[in-house]
Amino acid sequence: MTELQSEVRYLKGIGQQRAGALAKLGIRTLYDLITYFPRGYEDRSETLPIAALTSGMSACVRAIVVTEPSLSRVRRGLELVKLRVADDSGSIDVTYFNQSYVRTQLKKGCSYIFFGRLAAEGARRTMANPVFEPEDGPAALTGRIVPIYRLTTGLSQKLMSASVRQGLDAAGNALPDPLPASAAENAQLCKAPFAYENIHFPADFGALELARRRLVFEELFVLSCALTRMKSTRIKKSGIYISTPRLERFYSKLPFLLTGAQKRAAEDCTRDMRSGATMNRLIQGDVGSGKTVVAAACVWCAHEGGLQTAFMAPTEILAAQHFRTFSELLAPFGIAVALLTGAMPAKQKREALARIASGEVSLVVGTHALLSESVAFSRLALVITDEQHRFGVNQRAALIAKGESPHTLVMSATPIPRTLALIIYGDLDVSVINELPPGRQKVDTFAVGEGMRERIYGFIRKQVLAGRQVFIVCPAVDENEERPQELKNAVDYAAELQEKIFPELRVGCVHGRMKAAEKDKRMRAFADGQCDILVATTVIEVGVDVPNAALMVVENAERFGLGQLHQLRGRVGRGKYKSYCVLFSDSENAVSRARLKVMEQTNDGFKISEEDLRLRGPGDFFGSRQHGLPEMGLADLGMDMRVLSEAQDAANALLRSDPELRAPENAKLRERIDTLFSCNEGTFN
Repeated sequence: MTELQSEVRYLKGIGQQRAGALAKLGIRTLYDLITYFPRGYEDRSETLPIAALTSGMSACVRAIVVTEPSLSRVRRGLELVKLRVADDSGSIDVTYFNQSYVRTQLKKGCSYIFFGRLAAEGARRTMANPVFEPEDGPAALTGRIVPIYRLTTGLSQKLMSASVRQGLDAAGNALPDPLPASAAENAQLCKAPFAYENIHFPADFGALELARRRLVFEELFVLSCALTRMKSTRIKKSGIYISTPRLERFYSKLPFLLTGAQKRAAEDCTRDMRSGATMNRLIQGDVGSGKTVVAAACVWCAHEGGLQTAFMAPTEILAAQHFRTFSELLAPFGIAVALLTGAMPAKQKREALARIASGEVSLVVGTHALLSESVAFSRLALVITDEQHRFGVNQRAALIAKGESPHTLVMSATPIPRTLALIIYGDLDVSVINELPPGRQKVDTFAVGEGMRERIYGFIRKQVLAGRQVFIVCPAVDENEERPQELKNAVDYAAELQEKIFPELRVGCVHGRMKAAEKDKRMRAFADGQCDILVATTVIEVGVDVPNAALMVVENAERFGLGQLHQLRGRVGRGKYKSYCVLFSDSENAVSRARLKVMEQTNDGFKISEEDLRLRGPGDFFGSRQHGLPEMGLADLGMDMRVLSEAQDAANALLRSDPELRAPENAKLRERIDTLFSCNEGTFN
């Protein structure tokens, strides 16, 4: 038995050179090696007759070498070994590239098991570089389910598999097992030794499934325990007590009625603020669901207690929009609101800073400018950030540091299935607004091909002549981007539309490479009606409200995630006019077509996010490390939602009975959690 933290170079059969190659994959210890799970598997457990193979099929065949292997040098750096193999049903011409040693290993008249991909041209069947081993020898490469690992220079699948075998044998009965026996038993999981053996060297697909379920559950269970414990330690921090008045007083002066979901979210927040502990809450709601009025209710509560709120938005134009919205919502209560952005004239900025420091202002709406040293609050009690994923963990912490343990509220219009949100925003309590206010426009959506181009141009012209405005979104900024030529780019397409297609209309362009001031200027011009068609990149995904915009056209729609498409669609339908979204795509990819079909069928952001997870995994939500999760080793948050839910329930049950994990049977779990935190320091939310 070897210590799990021992270096792999000391394992029998690995040595310094192979250890160097393994290190490139992040494998330095025995633990790293045995938890380096396969990326997939090949079923080489059965052999088929040659005649049963079809072109493009990968399979094992039992065949005799019927010609003497011949070596030829086609040119410098390219050697070919050619031979023919056959069984009772047919023959295959086999070629090996730059593997001259094969000529002496394959003997005419001997029988081997070959595994490879068949190519057929007419009656001729060929294979290139098939794996082989003698029919009567030990089955290491064929006759079983074979793991496929991610590799690097200096490692083959054979070497990688042999290294893992050495690792498992060396680990012996010291295999990692942080699961308490009760949790494993309740979830009906296999034992750790069985799981590690069969995840790497499965006896059959049934054993592989049992092994994978055990290890996925374990990974998600440990993560759930870690995040729950982290949340519990933060909740213990005493926060500013806010004696929240009855919210009906606030609601009564609003010009509209709140939905039940909005009221529930507001009650969640006020309960947190009067608990005596710091609030750390996420309000998650679809585009147009009314998150801002919930934030306004929290601002009102803080104001009633003589306290201040800071609201941080990701862009200046969004900050200005929120400033106007909050000013209107809070005016009946006499609440002073200030705006603070980097582009403000120096005099206005000085005046705003003085009002903030004196406590005259109850709400400050701003951009990253709120983080500057010159900003001093009188009594900051609540920090709200809009579009949480656009701020780093450290930026949020810097704003919080300007108060004494202020309550924090983050808002996101990126709908994520609740179970997944509990993982992504592990340190936050989650409130979901899953109702749209009455009167909110449904946006009719159509996925179309290039054949509809002229009809859509006619529809754009019709919309503009009716007084409406149009967004057109492109996946690229200009032709210099490293993207296929067929992708629309915003700069050239805007010029083409203005000069050739709509010379009588006003076409604008905005993209992420512009300076912030120029970008905001052009967005404001569009919002003010000075532009009919705005060609843009996804910089408008979360942006200014343009109630007059009634048509969103997305070019190369297959290049965008469903979450992005839903956010883009949310830019229209914000006024009183019937609105539409057109998704251009000629992609023949089945998954792409299925995803766009989802957009046609529903406007529900949560259903869309669940479909996106099912169809292409969680990458759409995890575009960066901002989400603060450690890398998943085996679990797929898009596919393992049921196991995730079971693991969360089991983690909660365990922590209710042993919050500090002091029980002897939980010692290994506590150790694993400590390791998880130390390895991912600074990345958790």
